[in-house]
Order: sequence, then structure tokens, then C-alpha cells
Amino acid sequence: MPDVRGRDRRPAIFAGVLLLTLVLMPSAPAAGAEPAPGGTPAGRPAPGVSGAVPPPAQAAGEGIATYDVVLTIGVDGVLYVRETITYDFDRSGEHGIVRRVPFRRGDRVFEVRNVRASSSTGAPARARMTRFLRDVRISVGDRRREVRGRQAYVIEYEVGRAFTPRPDHDELVWDAIGTAWSVPIGSAAVRVEAPVPLRYATCRAGAPGATVRCPRDRDGPYAVDFIQNALAPHEGMKIGVRLPKHAIAVAPPRYVPPRWTGGWPGTAVLAAALGAVALAARRPAPRRRAGAALIAAGALLVAADAGGEVAASGPWAFSLGDRCLAGLALLIAGAGIVCAHRAPPVPGGAEGRAPR
Repeated sequence: MPDVRGRDRRPAIFAGVLLLTLVLMPSAPAAGAEPAPGGTPAGRPAPGVSGAVPPPAQAAGEGIATYDVVLTIGVDGVLYVRETITYDFDRSGEHGIVRRVPFRRGDRVFEVRNVRASSSTGAPARARMTRFLRDVRISVGDRRREVRGRQAYVIEYEVGRAFTPRPDHDELVWDAIGTAWSVPIGSAAVRVEAPVPLRYATCRAGAPGATVRCPRDRDGPYAVDFIQNALAPHEGMKIGVRLPKHAIAVAPPRYVPPRWTGGWPGTAVLAAALGAVALAARRPAPRRRAGAALIAAGALLVAADAGGEVAASGPWAFSLGDRCLAGLALLIAGAGIVCAHRAPPVPGGAEGRAPR
């Protein structure tokens, strides 16, 4: 049989050397992609406001193509908001979008109301509003239907008590986009309309605390347009407007700080209840009905102390008074008794003896 090892050895060595050379050779720039100033190749998207280029996977996947906002200032002092969001969904599909609108800033509370939504692309656009500690969560979509590709949504709502009265003017500071979006925004535009000439209107883009000025697109006596491209995730556009005094009806700001109004009696009762939990674990424990009665009485006290405030001003108006502390004490003691009856009996204890 002829020996073929000598014939195949040299071509194999040559192919291996060529492959190794191609792997180790530095990659040359593609044709027509000359490096731009600063080292960014031409054709690559410019950095956003934060200066960071989104990762290729994120830029090619889910994101917001365009985000157009119209802020209309009414003569009644209400801010009427209309947002048109063109959203590119991932191939896996989603149930819709979620817009988080802040209704609380520190101790100050805004009124977000009359939420409506629609879609020009036929996507499900049912709007559901849920109020959290600081944000109003507007969910647009359908939990039973998924959407894919590019969809357009329109969200409309009103914001009351958004203006701050100053000695010589009335001021509005509002983030038109918000910093809760976790996807990049390709192009954003904010239009501010007022019933009086706008002599002072500003826009700052970027992450919270950023000072990048937004370019102006068009200016008119009663409207100003701001634009910003390539916003990175969690970057917004904060609008500042100053109007002359008495140009619109400005409602006084609303402040609802959480309060501690309890004194020594309520605090002492709450501390005693925490100590009573350890006693309830000992045998024999009070009857379970007694624990349920304590829980009911405690719930009534808490509702009587904080129910009216929460119903009138929201959960942040909750205050811890003496009645509320006493109610919490009864709740803790009753829960301790109920849990003691659920625990297994102690071997050799009174409850473990057989009846005579």
C-alpha cells in the first residue's frame, strides 16, 4: 500500500499556518468606515447624553424609536400632557408598555388624573393606573395578548398643582419623559404650549442632575419645541417654564409629609405588646378567640386613626398617632396568640397530658 502521509503533511502544515495568521492579524476597518474624531468609526451611532454608546445587542433589540411629548399649559393651571411613543418590541413579545409618572417629589404631591391611551398601529391600548409610593404606574396593553415589532401608543393625562408660585412669577419644572425607561430612546421631542407668550423656557437632558442643554427646533410666541437624540436608558428631558404672575390660575402646592404624632402612651403600649408576644408563646396560651378579637380591635383602631387621612390625601398622609400605635399593639398581641396555637404542643406540658 503506498505511503500517503508524506503527501498530506505539507498541505496540512501550510493550511494551519495560514489559519493562525488570519486569526492573529489585527482586523482592518471596513471599507468606507474611516475613524471619526475621537476614535468613533463613521457609521456608528453617536454617544448619547451620558457619553456612552448603547451595547449592540440593546441597540438592535428593544427600544423607543421616537418619543414626542406635548405639554399644554391651561389657563386653569393644569398641565395637559400628550405623549406619542413609538416602541420597538423584542422578538419574544411583550404585553405592552409601562409609563411611570412621578406624583410625589419629597413631601410635595401632584395630582395625576384622567389617564387615557390609544394606539395608531392597532396594538391593545387599555390603560390601567396604579399608584405606588412615589410614582403613578400607567400600564398600556393587554395581559392576555402579546405584541411584537414596532407599535405606536398615545398616552394622555392631566397634572394638577404642578406650578410653584414665586414672588414675581409662577414656575413649572417637569420631566417630560422621565428617567424610568430602561431602554434607549432614538429621538425625543418636547413641545411646550402656553396661553401667554413664553419668554422663559429651558430644557436639560440626561440623567438626574445633568446640565446638557436641549437644542431648540422651532420657537414661536406661544410654543417652544425642544429636541434630543440618542438618549441612553434612564435619561430624560427636564423642562423649566416661568410665567408672569396672574397669567394663569395657579393652585397652591400640596404638601403631605408622613408624620409621627404618637406620644409616650402609644409608644409604651406598643413596647408592651412586643413583650407580650414572648409570654403568649408559653403554655397555656390564651384562647385563640381572644387573639382573633385582639386582631379585630387593633384593625379597627388603625382604620379609625389613619383611614380618613389616607382616603382624603393618599397613603403618604398616613400618620402614626397614639390610637394607631395602640391598634398595632393589639394586632401584634393577637397575632402572637394565634401563632402560639398553631405551634406544636410542648411534650409533657399541660396540653400534652391525656384526659383522665
